[in-house]
Amino acid sequence: MLRAYLLLCSSLFAVSAIAATEIYPNQIWLLIDTKAKKIEVKKGDNTVETLESIAIGRGGAGFKTHRGDNITPHGEYHIGWIGDKSMFRRFFGLTYPSVEDAEKALEKGVINEVAYNRIIHAHQLNQIPPQDTPLGGQIGIHGLGSADARVHEVFDWTHGCIALTNSQIDHLSQLVDTGTLVKIK
Repeated sequence: MLRAYLLLCSSLFAVSAIAATEIYPNQIWLLIDTKAKKIEVKKGDNTVETLESIAIGRGGAGFKTHRGDNITPHGEYHIGWIGDKSMFRRFFGLTYPSVEDAEKALEKGVINEVAYNRIIHAHQLNQIPPQDTPLGGQIGIHGLGSADARVHEVFDWTHGCIALTNSQIDHLSQLVDTGTLVKIK
């Protein structure tokens, strides 16, 4: 009974969260294409810039099943925080796990109701969701820092993040801020 109630409440919340991510004509947002390995900087429906040759998680992209699976998650997130002193030059932390990630994980038995409720509660309060659940955390967009650029050019190397060159992350930092919508497909 409690589980059905929680799913109903989160479904109602998910509907309102979807409405909150509606694209406005002058709104900058990011579309990350994990197959084409690029980030499209969008303004409304128009692409204003494309950043090519990104790297993603060593495990590919899709549904993250657990911390350490090296998968870049598909879904809709926002930039929740910006780390300017990251070892990867800059780090744009995403609001992963999302409500949808939590719902799937609860259904599959990846997380329990306590972890699920913590994630939902954080999103309801427009806070960064907990980063310490079995789904993992610290997913974001970052640069190379002092990492070897040749490795970046050859294969996907992150633990689930999206990596750019240092010059690309510096440029992106002029276009985005906390709250920017990020869709990963």
